[in-house]
Amino acid sequence: MGQVHVMDHPLIQHKLTYIRDKNTGTKEFRELVDEVAALMAYEITRDLQLEEVMIQTPVTEAKCKVLAGKKIGLVPILRAGLGMIDGILKLIPAAKVGHIGLYRDPVTLQAVEYFNKMPNDVEERDFIVIDPMLATGASASEALKIMKRMGVRSMKMMCLIGCPEGVKRIQEDHPDVDIYVAAVDERLNEKSYIVPGLGDAGDRLFGTK
Repeated sequence: MGQVHVMDHPLIQHKLTYIRDKNTGTKEFRELVDEVAALMAYEITRDLQLEEVMIQTPVTEAKCKVLAGKKIGLVPILRAGLGMIDGILKLIPAAKVGHIGLYRDPVTLQAVEYFNKMPNDVEERDFIVIDPMLATGASASEALKIMKRMGVRSMKMMCLIGCPEGVKRIQEDHPDVDIYVAAVDERLNEKSYIVPGLGDAGDRLFGTK
């Protein structure tokens, strides 16, 4: 079963508090999400493989380390996942970005696909799938299913906030996928919002209602 990694770094937790605050405006909310995404990317890439190369410093020849192995791919789940992309790309500028668009059917609460555009070399990449909120887990689970059908072999899930229901859904549907979150909250309410959560991430990122 995939592991759940709660990133409890003090800077992440500090910034997450202001992301949650309803009085945080759209501009500051975007900036904070961007910063937390970068900090989370630092942690989620901790196990990337390295290889040694020889370089010439201004002083002498030296044996140093560079990234090896598979390339990185980022897949935000539209639309809220877009808010975390720039922060990650600051650390991994060579990553290719795919997009999966899903909306939640208001009656069945199931995820419905409306957009899908991925890099051509999916088999050669380690992917980070990005969605700020892991609530019911329906959208995230469907996105992972879509990617597996396309030939993706290596994925991690990155979210700002999860809840027990969403975590359980991913672990049951995708036991091979690890989940990285800044917090796992108490529960879902009757409207399938995470409690205490931060509200609707997409609306707060883009200033919509």
